[in-house]
Amino acid sequence: MTSTTTSPADILQLARRTLEIEADAVNGLRDRLDQSFPEAVALILRCQGRVVVSGMGKSGHIGGKIAATLASTGTPAFFMHPAEASHGDLGMITGQDVVIALSNSGESAEIAAIVPLLKRRGAHLISMTGNPASTLAREADIHLDASVAQEACPLNLAPTASTTAALALGDALAVAVLYARGFTAEDFARTHPGGALGRRLLVHVRDLMHKDAALPMVGVGASLKEALLEMTRKGLGMTAIIDDDRHLLGVFTDGDLRRLLDNDVDVRRAMIAEVMKPDPRTILEDVLAVEAARMMEQFKVNGLLAVNASGQLSGALNMHDLLRAGVV
Repeated sequence: MTSTTTSPADILQLARRTLEIEADAVNGLRDRLDQSFPEAVALILRCQGRVVVSGMGKSGHIGGKIAATLASTGTPAFFMHPAEASHGDLGMITGQDVVIALSNSGESAEIAAIVPLLKRRGAHLISMTGNPASTLAREADIHLDASVAQEACPLNLAPTASTTAALALGDALAVAVLYARGFTAEDFARTHPGGALGRRLLVHVRDLMHKDAALPMVGVGASLKEALLEMTRKGLGMTAIIDDDRHLLGVFTDGDLRRLLDNDVDVRRAMIAEVMKPDPRTILEDVLAVEAARMMEQFKVNGLLAVNASGQLSGALNMHDLLRAGVV
């Protein structure tokens, strides 16, 4: 192998050219999409088994990602190595399954060897190739054209633009399927329970809010002194003011107290009804906690009072609760 000396400018030019070629490859797919694409989506939606993705070499790596994306967005799917399929793994496929086979040339020997066996089992076959005239394209029930004008590799040999195009086409297929399936953000969270994503999408206000004995609240007939004692005991920097049926009438916060002191209000004699802030912003206890974070940021407040479906006070939470839970 002969080494060459290249300047930083040459490296940048090559990188930009690589990105241009791969971007052109993906844009070219958009113009070639035809009726076979919605047919492939419909076939996957009708699938009573699983979607099995297969491919050799670099196509196999792309196939693994496509299978993972499908599985995480509501379509049971897994990747099967075509060489292993010929040595027993073919037993994982049933007549209820849909197979997506990737091969840029469409002539991969390992894929071609299992196609007759797939058909004999009754499985449906979607091929994704760069050659619509290839064996795999002809034998498939549905063919998706993933061809590219050239590879980004300067030798036009290493799979680069072709794998990028196949990955983008697989993403388009997964997105179309999840949309047609009516897949929601909460469905997505159920397949991603770990990490920040699951916390953001699965945690509700009711899971984080302070309630029962930890909820700061006083009746509308309480004095300001009683309200301040309640705020001190509960440590949330605020207290709710409620009527006899636990409907929320107002809120009083640390900030309100500072403003009263600036105005020389006699805090020992004042009644809470005289100084509370009426009709405070609230949030339903059943909504996602990420919505509480959005409201706090939008209205520049550090806490919110939660109510149930009947409008009764049920809890309180602040930004620290959201931070501790990893919601923000």
